[in-house]
Amino acid sequence: MIKKCLFPVAGYGTRFLPATKSMPKEMLPIVNKPLVQYGVEEAIAAGMTTCAMVTGRGKRSIADHFDISFELEHQISGTGKEVYLESIRNVLDKGVFTMVRQREMKGLGHAILTGEALIGSEPFGVVLSDDLCINDGPGVLS
Repeated sequence: MIKKCLFPVAGYGTRFLPATKSMPKEMLPIVNKPLVQYGVEEAIAAGMTTCAMVTGRGKRSIADHFDISFELEHQISGTGKEVYLESIRNVLDKGVFTMVRQREMKGLGHAILTGEALIGSEPFGVVLSDDLCINDGPGVLS
């Protein structure tokens, strides 16, 4: 069973300009979650609990999203708003996230190669999380 997946999330997001001028396309919200979280949730549901993200300049919000925000958790503790963080908490509890920055944008293949140090020599999946695909089944990664 494949346990690792790679998320190449370093692109400029030019197809979504001007919305992506200051926000990574992977962080664009779909209802109440960023686009990339849907891909991560599908990967985790398929048993891929090690998620390697290849990011680029201006993508710090992706790393921040897949990390615990102690300040935010403390601020909303006891307010009844904790429920809003349940979906990301579930992801963080089930997955291990690592990040590497792609220094030069040389395309998808280069992004995957950049993630080699995070993946190693094991088989892995590649999740292109800049497109949202809705399905009724367990997802293509299963």
